Amino acid sequence: MIFERGHFIYEFWVARFSLLAGLWTTVSTSFLTIVIGSALGLVLGLVLAYGIWPLRFLARFYVDVIRGIPLLVLILFAYYGLALFKISVTPYWAGVIALSAFCVSHVAETVRGAIQSVPAGQDEAAKAIGLPFLKRVRYVILPQALRRVLPPWVNTALEMVKGTTLLSVIGVVELLLASQQAIARNYLILQFYLAATLFYFIVNFAIAQLAAALERRFRRFKY
Repeated sequence: MIFERGHFIYEFWVARFSLLAGLWTTVSTSFLTIVIGSALGLVLGLVLAYGIWPLRFLARFYVDVIRGIPLLVLILFAYYGLALFKISVTPYWAGVIALSAFCVSHVAETVRGAIQSVPAGQDEAAKAIGLPFLKRVRYVILPQALRRVLPPWVNTALEMVKGTTLLSVIGVVELLLASQQAIARNYLILQFYLAATLFYFIVNFAIAQLAAALERRFRRFKY
């Protein structure tokens, strides 16, 4: 047992740079995906809730189509399909594009539902005191809607982190693939998968803590 533990420590030390590079790839792609997906998803959610009919139709079409396509298919299309349109992207950015497109559709639907769940009386009261549309949305509707958005947003963010494991199919060396490459050299299967699990837990725990901090901040809005 002591020998096996020492062997794992040695092999982990040997593979540390590749594992850290894989972890950085996982963290960076997750971060970009969540930021881009949340920002564009918020805009698309507002279009779904308040947009004029043509824009609302296009937004609804996009959300329904993307949500109905498996994430792996989106990743493969972003890498191989875009090349058909003479658009060349690296595997890394193809992964970011695919994950972001998937994240946008889920965040947009979440934002739309949260906005429409705010009691209509809130908007009417804001309108009665003379607030224009944009200020009603910014100061009255969104602060209340964002509290409802946070729990499903956390789930979507965690799914994006787990979704990075699929990027290995287009050659992106993220954390899981880096762990598998290390396992191929030393056959310490359980140990390296447990180490990868710990890294994924740390990333997801950080996201959950960020969401908890945001929820405490929004808690001051009473309705």
